[in-house]
Amino acid sequence: MREDITEATGALLGLLTADQRDTAVRELDGGLLAEWAYTPVARPGLVVGELAREQRKAVHRLLACVLSPHGYAQAAAVMALEDVLDHREGGVKDRHQGDYSVLLLGEPGDAPWGWRVEGHHLSVTAVVADGRVSATPVFLGANPARTTYRGRTVLRPLGLEEELARELLDRMGPTARGLAVVADVPPKDIRSGNAPSVTGEVEPLGIAASSLDRGARALLAALARLYFDRLHSDLADEEFQALDAERLHFAWEGSTRPGEGHYYRLQGPDLLIEYDNAANGADHAHSVWRRRAGDFGRDLLAAHRASARHP
Repeated sequence: MREDITEATGALLGLLTADQRDTAVRELDGGLLAEWAYTPVARPGLVVGELAREQRKAVHRLLACVLSPHGYAQAAAVMALEDVLDHREGGVKDRHQGDYSVLLLGEPGDAPWGWRVEGHHLSVTAVVADGRVSATPVFLGANPARTTYRGRTVLRPLGLEEELARELLDRMGPTARGLAVVADVPPKDIRSGNAPSVTGEVEPLGIAASSLDRGARALLAALARLYFDRLHSDLADEEFQALDAERLHFAWEGSTRPGEGHYYRLQGPDLLIEYDNAANGADHAHSVWRRRAGDFGRDLLAAHRASARHP
């Protein structure tokens, strides 16, 4: 997979003009690397909608190299929803599915490098160091969260993320569910926001995996796996193998009735997964998977620096 990412990045670089390279390529700097956002704001890098056809396809190939097939489909749907949202709003905010940016952080070589594709409701960052790849945080959002026709769903990019969590709640039973639901009102957004690193409660809220029966524990692990599987199978398998499923906690806030505002999170020693769908009458979803020690490839970069000091 690393070879595919390297090849795809090189292909994009080969399609850029000198001026475009100057705009797209920055040094891999820890501060810039952690400056991410999922709101519609100005970003460094090249605007995808302003690129030529082959250049745009090269950017999408970057995403498709790191994401799984269904994860890439989710990302593409999220981007396309910008035109749907723009139509709903009457065009007053001039949104468009081309309003995403690609930023290259260094170039493929011996030194660590990476890239980010980002815009409203989408942020994917990849860092490559010493033959290893890191790709968190992964943020996907959807507005509208659900498009219907006569009560039937036409498009719901984050539907599985909600359905599997509800299945887990149902499987718990009333006693465990009473421990898992920690608030009647959901937060307005994911709690971690676009902070450069994961902070928050030292002690996780909700119910521990060790307090669940076997079936519910399996569903909790499956929910974590769903987020890991947004990435290429090589990366997802590595993350799942490292998961300490017995130390997971699950917390739910808000209504448990479908169609009403809700939020949940999974926490582990090096894991934070958040899902929120409370805005716009529970029709505006945000979801993110983060690693406390490894976001933006911090663990890979620290190992690289350590090996450079002690060859």
